[in-house]
Amino acid sequence: MGNTPRFDHLGITVADLDAVTEFFVALGLEEGGRMEVEGEFIDTVCGIPGAKTEIVGLNFPGGGTWLELSRFIRPDHTAGSPEAMANELGLRNVGLEVEDIEATVAMAAELGYGLVGGIGEYEGIWRMAYIRGPEGLVVSVSQRIG
Repeated sequence: MGNTPRFDHLGITVADLDAVTEFFVALGLEEGGRMEVEGEFIDTVCGIPGAKTEIVGLNFPGGGTWLELSRFIRPDHTAGSPEAMANELGLRNVGLEVEDIEATVAMAAELGYGLVGGIGEYEGIWRMAYIRGPEGLVVSVSQRIG
């Protein structure tokens, strides 16, 4: 009997759940559900007595791994580093493969979100860019070109 892990989900705590959800839906994820969680379970898992959180599950087209966005109703959130650069310790980015990087970057710009740097190309195989989204979240978008 082994214990072989399977990647299940990635959780991100945010302050403005609606804005961050809208951003990821614009990138192509699908809202799968929304709920509030409080009580012994969340207190135990998070180690925060009296916690209450609102959660949105975002699904990737085709299924598999999902993205969990959560907003703490109580206690209030603790500020992060919205201007963090790639060398700051912690979660660096959420990586998404897209079909058209130019269109994805343009869509993000229409929503008011810009690039951290520029669109780079790696050895004729990938084009990649970091988009700084709501609350400083960085989404790496990449397009396979070769």
